[in-house]
Amino acid sequence: MNGVEEDVLGELTTTFRSGRTRSVAWRKAQLQAILKLLDENEEEIFEALKQDLGKHPVESYRDEVGVVRKSATNALRCVEKWMAPQKAPIPLVLFPARGAVVSEPLGVVLIFVSWNFPISLTLDPAIGAISAGNTIVLKPSELAPKCSSVLANTIPRYLDPEAIKVVEGGQDVSEQLLQLKWDKIFFTGSPRVGRLIMSAAAKHLTPVTLELGGKCPTILDTLSSSYDLQVAVKRIAGGKWGPCNGQACIGIDYVLVETQFAPVLIELLEKIIKSFYGENLKTLGNLARIVNKHHFDRVHNLLKDPKVAASVVYGGSVDEENMVIEPTILLNPPLDADIMAEEIFGPLLPIITLNNIEESIQFINSRPKPLAIYAFTKNDSLKEKILQETSSGSLTFNDAMIQFICDTLPFGGVGQSGYGRYHGKFSFDTFSHEKAVLHRSLLIELESRYPPWNNFKMEFVRLAYDYDYLGLILLLLGLRGIFRTNRRQ
Repeated sequence: MNGVEEDVLGELTTTFRSGRTRSVAWRKAQLQAILKLLDENEEEIFEALKQDLGKHPVESYRDEVGVVRKSATNALRCVEKWMAPQKAPIPLVLFPARGAVVSEPLGVVLIFVSWNFPISLTLDPAIGAISAGNTIVLKPSELAPKCSSVLANTIPRYLDPEAIKVVEGGQDVSEQLLQLKWDKIFFTGSPRVGRLIMSAAAKHLTPVTLELGGKCPTILDTLSSSYDLQVAVKRIAGGKWGPCNGQACIGIDYVLVETQFAPVLIELLEKIIKSFYGENLKTLGNLARIVNKHHFDRVHNLLKDPKVAASVVYGGSVDEENMVIEPTILLNPPLDADIMAEEIFGPLLPIITLNNIEESIQFINSRPKPLAIYAFTKNDSLKEKILQETSSGSLTFNDAMIQFICDTLPFGGVGQSGYGRYHGKFSFDTFSHEKAVLHRSLLIELESRYPPWNNFKMEFVRLAYDYDYLGLILLLLGLRGIFRTNRRQ
């Protein structure tokens, strides 16, 4: 065990026990510092994202800086309300009494960050942890080294360095961190690593939030209006290739469509790809690159299966030197091929045809629960069937990925796609313990020395649990019994 990690944990524990992170002033100061960090280092952040992932500044603001700015601003506005004790009704049988739910910070939390959105997936969870009053270790991904360096250099200058620390390093550092006892672990990444995180956390009974992923399907119903169809296909293209060129856990993985409608879909997708990103592999614009050689080879190998290669109807070209794979459309690749068995996490889009669009529900249910389902339809009956008969982390109709920016909606998976949720108040709750607090008076006590009265009283207790208003009757009878007992004494 490296002593550095233990020293970091020890310092953060000392800071947390001092109580200073519990104050609303401290929490607001850190949130304001995050906004200042973004304002004063925006260009440096953009450059780091370009070097690590080839992201365009517009994409970097939309998916990284803008997301964090919105989240921090919302938390600043709401944190006092989130912190306030919530009154809880108490049964009349306990009168006089009052109850409340009080949110308290968990303590020292560890946040593991994924490489595909290295800024927003660092600072957005941190905003929840700060709002809840915790001290924090942030572990950026070593696969985005420029962004990791920017975070390590800027965060100590803007945020409380005794309460919020950045620990850089590779897999060995992550393993060392996992050997320590934390009060919460928050992880964004693959299901494979998520299992390792959960296994390590179990040794200390540490609660975890796992933001994983999976194969997010899109259902495209027959749309009679050409305008509706063009809007839908445009949003599908944006939801597939817009976020980090398909390297997003909530990005579209594949599309389900009726057989007769597939040619129209492919034709429209081709036009939009050419319009959005260009036709020449060497001059593709507005597209992030594959993060590294390992992931490039993984995605490229999905296309090397002869039966998969035969299903390519658009694209398929690769630039190995620059780690670029052009947007690629596949029609009905084999369902038992790796491309349909594992999360693609790249710019390949399989289209699977069905005889009837309602078959999409059975298709989705035959696979692990996805992080998100997208459905483009104006059919209310189909919407209701999808809502009631499928399970997913989120369900969005007639758009893709926009649920991620809604602070009023929880973001998280179900089953293999994740465990736990965050964003907005849900982030605050994720990093808090909701403590039940009950205040009872010593003024009234029900007691009697006479067994018949006790039996009578027990019957009223039973009724009081079923019909709370009878608690008042029980109270009055109890007072009467007390007075009689006192007189006899």
